[in-house]
Amino acid sequence: MITFFASILVLLLGYFFYSKLIERIIGIDPNRKTPAYTMTDGVDYMPLPWWRIFLIQFLNIAGLGPIFGAVAGAMWGPVAFIWIVVGSVFAGAVHDYFSGMLSIKHEGLSITEIVGIYMGVGTKQFMRGFTVLLMIIVGAVFIMGPAKILAGLTPDFATMTFWVWVVFAYYLLATILPIDKVIGRIYPVFGFALIFMAVGLITALFVKGYHIPELSFSNLKNYHVNSGDFPIFPMLFITIACGAISGFHATQSPLMARCITNEKHGRRVFYGAMISEGVVALIWAAISMSFFGGIRELNEVMTANGGNAAVIVNEISNSLLGTFGGFLALLGVVAAPITSGDTAFRSARLIVADFMKFKQGPIKNRLFVSIPLFIIGFLLTQIDFSIIWRYFAWANQTLAMVVLWTITVYLAQERKFYWVTLIPAVFMTAVIVTYLLFAPEGFSLSNELSSTVGISVALLACAAFFVYRKNYFGK
Repeated sequence: MITFFASILVLLLGYFFYSKLIERIIGIDPNRKTPAYTMTDGVDYMPLPWWRIFLIQFLNIAGLGPIFGAVAGAMWGPVAFIWIVVGSVFAGAVHDYFSGMLSIKHEGLSITEIVGIYMGVGTKQFMRGFTVLLMIIVGAVFIMGPAKILAGLTPDFATMTFWVWVVFAYYLLATILPIDKVIGRIYPVFGFALIFMAVGLITALFVKGYHIPELSFSNLKNYHVNSGDFPIFPMLFITIACGAISGFHATQSPLMARCITNEKHGRRVFYGAMISEGVVALIWAAISMSFFGGIRELNEVMTANGGNAAVIVNEISNSLLGTFGGFLALLGVVAAPITSGDTAFRSARLIVADFMKFKQGPIKNRLFVSIPLFIIGFLLTQIDFSIIWRYFAWANQTLAMVVLWTITVYLAQERKFYWVTLIPAVFMTAVIVTYLLFAPEGFSLSNELSSTVGISVALLACAAFFVYRKNYFGK
């Protein structure tokens, strides 16, 4: 229990202290009008209360990642606690905060356009296509996951195909309608379900006397059943993404940047939502390690179910909270990915509209952009879920790496303290390159060679940054 509560404490300390340092570095102006006022269009740019924006941001970023990712990440053992805490405080929340604040400073632009401003036209063109494809993949992933859970809840009423079409229909409405019509109204309900899930499950765990493994030097090792194929570096840092750092979040922060009414709200919305997600990930990691009797038992159950975390989530929810409580908890698990999937398609629409300079006021313009995106998304749902998820995981963290480098360049150009993003950028570069070389969907090289090359590339990227910085200020 000590490790779990200490981890929660560090997350809270990160919000109350480290986030204030990050806020001072970027420099906020509470008196400057935000895009919500200067570019109001009644669709995407719209002033909303900060608490509602926080809830929307939290649900946007809290997809399957902090739940399914944390369950899978728990297979490595207590080392997962370290990554969730350190990743959330020093990487993920920093990444999310700067993504949102830079969007506010650039009239609510999408992250791809911001990347282009600081990383060049070539990088912008690549990131436009890459990010839109990632958003469509996210939408497809977050159709299949909720549909599978809902089908399990209604075996005598509706099939998975039925729920796929229901989720698709909802996504279309949430993508094209003004943000306050669907997203702004139903998220509080989904938020209650998600909060109930997290608080209810961890409370039930303590009441029923389950033992959460403690972190110590003796168990700071790889507990994964296939440790040879799943080394901690880089696999853990790809598996636990949304609960630590996720590039997907950089596409969501600009959505809320178009609604924030004061720059001082950025810290509680962007940094605070990521810390909240870290808490959710911690809860699921802790429950997963203890519910089945230990980490070894969790690995056995996951292996027996083909790595399907949905089975784990279903069994834990129903066992700890009973039928009704389990039903509400599962609604929270369903709500989380759905509220990420809808804004993924919405983000894709806005990214395309931004680079086409296509005003989104008229509904016909929104349909013109959205329908092709949904057609591609539907085609992706026909591919095996596990395959889509693996490529999403790599693409997601790759986007996080690019965004961290973009923020680092921005801070360097503004003569601000860039180390707060340079260190996470170098680390994520090493993770991404190593994973690409090592993973089965990559080049399947040995872990030793992959790690050596990955770390070397990260150090070269760091050196290139300092050369760029010297040349930039040398002019």
